[in-house]
Amino acid sequence: MASTAPAGGPGEPTTPADAGPHAPAGTAPPGGADDVLADPVRAAESAARVLAERTGAERHDLALVLGSGWGTAVEAMEVLAEVPADEVPGFTAPAVAGHVPVFRSVRIGSSDRRALVLGSRTHLYEGRGVRAVAHGVRTAAAAGCRGVVLTNGCGGLDPAYSPGQPVLISDHLNLTGRSPLEGATFVDLTDLYSRRWRDVAREVDASLAEGVYAQFPGPHYETPAEVRMAGVLGASLVGMSTALEAIAARAAGLEVLGLSLVTNLAAGVGDQPLSHEEVVEAGREAGPRIGALLAQVVERL
Repeated sequence: MASTAPAGGPGEPTTPADAGPHAPAGTAPPGGADDVLADPVRAAESAARVLAERTGAERHDLALVLGSGWGTAVEAMEVLAEVPADEVPGFTAPAVAGHVPVFRSVRIGSSDRRALVLGSRTHLYEGRGVRAVAHGVRTAAAAGCRGVVLTNGCGGLDPAYSPGQPVLISDHLNLTGRSPLEGATFVDLTDLYSRRWRDVAREVDASLAEGVYAQFPGPHYETPAEVRMAGVLGASLVGMSTALEAIAARAAGLEVLGLSLVTNLAAGVGDQPLSHEEVVEAGREAGPRIGALLAQVVERL
């Protein structure tokens, strides 16, 4: 069901309390990628320099974060360069099936503009801390991007939603109990998910619905009661990513477009058990449609 900017203030704690009482398998050891994030600003700048060197692009114009189900979307774009995620400071290979372990520099339409495609998203439930979650969008800002398209695979609360349906995110509920911002960093989130860019997306596909996305911490799926709670609070989509990244992106000065791929009905809405395999399969089947949609939207941004 669920998928799956410089920070202000003092450094985020790197104690076990930050990563959870038991760091999951795959957590970077001391001296690894997480140590790079001791200074989020410098980490993002360092990652951006490596990407510029490896892609041959001094700057990128937009960033795309491909969530669960969206991995094949890049096939509709012209790839100019690829860089393995674990060769970029602060990143590791993705821990979730359906995520692509590379960064790609792609051409936007027939122009000279480039988009930076982040196939490696870090989720809060991986135990690496909020800085690692926000590192991707902060790197995008350091790479010169003026905006970011955040995608995810999610569960739908509206019975009218069908698996494989893309939905625009109009707002979110951050139910993780965390923030990617540190210190007295006060950021206005009134128009976090750009209305202007949502209008552009609907110029490409007028049938696009929009809804409020609720991010839960994961990695367990939500219970039916939690899904009902999210619905009472105004959500129509639930997942395990995006909201924290969107906040960090706005703090970095990026314009944000959010797109969810409904991979199944949320717990208690449908009568089917939930599995990540279902998420990946829904993305695979919807690949051609959402790939073409994303390519056309990005070309107009």
